[in-house]
Amino acid sequence: MKTILNPKKTDWSAILKRPTQTVENIENTVNQIFNDIQRRGDKAISKYTELFDGVTLDATVVSEKEISEASLQVPEALKKAIQTAKTNIEAFHQAQKTKRVTVQTFPGIECWQEKRAIEKVGLYIPGGTAPLFSTVLMLAIPAQIAGCKDIVMCSPPNKEGLIANEILYAAQLCGVTKIIKVGGIQAIAGMTFGTKVIPQVYKIFGPGNQYVTVAKQLATKYDVAIDMPAGPSELLVVADDSANASYVASDLLSQAEHGADSQVILISTSQQLITQVANEVKQQLAVLPRKDMAQKAIDNSKLIYVETDTIAMEMINEYAPEHFIICTENEDFYIDNIVNAGSVFIGNYTPESAGDYASGTNHTLPTNGFSKSYSGVNLDSFTKSITFQKISKEGLLNIGNTIELMAEAEGLQAHKNAVTLRLNDLK
Repeated sequence: MKTILNPKKTDWSAILKRPTQTVENIENTVNQIFNDIQRRGDKAISKYTELFDGVTLDATVVSEKEISEASLQVPEALKKAIQTAKTNIEAFHQAQKTKRVTVQTFPGIECWQEKRAIEKVGLYIPGGTAPLFSTVLMLAIPAQIAGCKDIVMCSPPNKEGLIANEILYAAQLCGVTKIIKVGGIQAIAGMTFGTKVIPQVYKIFGPGNQYVTVAKQLATKYDVAIDMPAGPSELLVVADDSANASYVASDLLSQAEHGADSQVILISTSQQLITQVANEVKQQLAVLPRKDMAQKAIDNSKLIYVETDTIAMEMINEYAPEHFIICTENEDFYIDNIVNAGSVFIGNYTPESAGDYASGTNHTLPTNGFSKSYSGVNLDSFTKSITFQKISKEGLLNIGNTIELMAEAEGLQAHKNAVTLRLNDLK
């Protein structure tokens, strides 16, 4: 990790740059695959599965038998852990339900808002170097609570043409209605256009690599909504002398092991802590099973010293981290002033891993600075707000002239007439 002392504000943008390819570098590839799948459907899907995943499949839809057999292979201890996580995630997302909001805006005029579930949602679950069955919980549980009718899940097959047992177990546990062995760009394109095998959905959820992120953004051009641009994982820790250096290092490495294009950053008001964390990272990294992958991410990461909490806070909001850990004596300052972050973890005993798995919050979060404008996945992500209104005779008499005057001023005579005709009948 590169150590940077008191960087000038003019250099922040370059220092905080993510180690990702630009959209232009990969957009052509994504466009070509989308166009091919739009034309040829499942035949094109199979071609890209063979090309990118190295496997030829006889069937892409996971059968009930496969799910049952996979579930038997999951150890009981892990099943209990998944059940515990499911309970906590359900509790947190169930609490996000809102009741109908009703207001009488004027005598005789009643307006209200109600939530309705998005009927067809697509969940993308990365396979790759780590089968992220925890993401199944994070997406399928709120989809089920919201009342989504069709919950379609796509996940890439391994070289044996299978999806990880844990992913299949979690999917059936959380109410996924259809599971398909397809990953990457082709999965997003399949759910965007629909094929004979893959249902078309109204909104696509889930993290992925840079290609999946760009594919999701392209899907919006075809009238399919997405949760957010969720790409390679990232973590920023702010810490001072009150922090435990070994804990900080472990949190940095927990995100670094996600992939070579992940990024982790420590911002600290203590040079001593920075030195201690750097040493801890080296020691802990040496014994990690995924050390080669984590090392690549660490090479792209930074240890930054600044003199004050105010400077640190300004830099953090500029970076807009996906995950933000606060390990400082003055934690309230950071809690009160953070405005750009996906999820915040507070104190020495709140590892980011807790949010990834079992505390109850959702781990599908905006990356690459998108937390400046996007929220992480929550219950509302799976619903739409619909407004209703009912106006009585009294209400129209009270508000009618206001509408007429405004419509006439805008030059929209038919709008005015729709009110005038009714008012004439009421007089």
